[in-house]
Amino acid sequence: MSPALKYHNEGEPQFMLQMIRAKGSDKLSKGSPMNSLMDPIKLKTFVALTMDVTSASPRRYFFEIMSYFATDTDEKEKLQYLTSPEGRDDLYWYNQKENRTVLEVLQEFPSVHMPFEWLVQLTPPLKRRAFSISSSPLVHPNQIHLTVSIVSWRTPLKRTRHGLCSTWLAGLSPNEESIIPCWIHRGSLPHPKPSVPLVLIGPGTGCAPFRAFVEERAAQSVAEPTAPVLFFFGCRNQDNDFLYKDFWLNHAQDQGVLSLEKGGGLFVAFSRDQPQKVYVQDKIREQGARVLNMLCSSEATIYVAGSSTRMPADVTAALEEVLCQQGGVPKNDVWQWVTGLKKNGKFIIETWS
Repeated sequence: MSPALKYHNEGEPQFMLQMIRAKGSDKLSKGSPMNSLMDPIKLKTFVALTMDVTSASPRRYFFEIMSYFATDTDEKEKLQYLTSPEGRDDLYWYNQKENRTVLEVLQEFPSVHMPFEWLVQLTPPLKRRAFSISSSPLVHPNQIHLTVSIVSWRTPLKRTRHGLCSTWLAGLSPNEESIIPCWIHRGSLPHPKPSVPLVLIGPGTGCAPFRAFVEERAAQSVAEPTAPVLFFFGCRNQDNDFLYKDFWLNHAQDQGVLSLEKGGGLFVAFSRDQPQKVYVQDKIREQGARVLNMLCSSEATIYVAGSSTRMPADVTAALEEVLCQQGGVPKNDVWQWVTGLKKNGKFIIETWS
């Protein structure tokens, strides 16, 4: 699709989207949502829905084009320097390291009046944000629960930055009806059968899909026998970061699906609550006998979800250590053993940055 801009003279600037269809394709049906794109919309609405002007940093070419439209001599020279080979490092520190946004850059160079047809092509598109569904459709057939971490960080110059989508969601009022554009996409964690034992490893917001797993298995256990579940959760502090604390504890007692009586278990690592840091991989080593028993005697499936940094590799290394030291798998064969689990769909990892 290529937008053909058609400005109107009255009121707020508007434009029409001219759609380019594949050769030989059928006409759009009357009820197609694409038909709405053929109607004029406000320029402000188009920018808000398609252009990431308040979150993403512009590319180097954006600054180069800005220099052509700068009318102030000092601003033009600075933009030309930033896009030169000599100014490459300064551009990196000014732009990427500080995560300056398109809007901020334009505000800091007020003499630049970039035509909209250039701006719409050079501004990074607004990306969809993907979140794992953390509720069971069996338990909540008309609801979708999400586990969203509010993104916030400080730049090298101590400027506070906020995530675009998470901040917007956090600003919604639970007492008011809000329409949130969303879509449902099949994830990479296959839906487990009730008869399959599970070893779930989900530190931080990685617990989201496993809340749905445990919730669904609890509902299934009312009508049929279900296999045990081991759940490893990790966070910084018990008081501040223990997501769904009451939920996990309730299912870990009174014959719940995470209870020891049912062959399951809840194992939590609080990395900052003691002098020595403790992570989920440390808890896996501590519970190596339980994990090994689930893998060898019950053919359990391992699910890992969470940050894509060091966590997946550290968890995999802990599992390999358990297989090698407690399971007797030769060190030279343990990698092949784990690879076999992955190929057979018995070791599944879903991570995000």
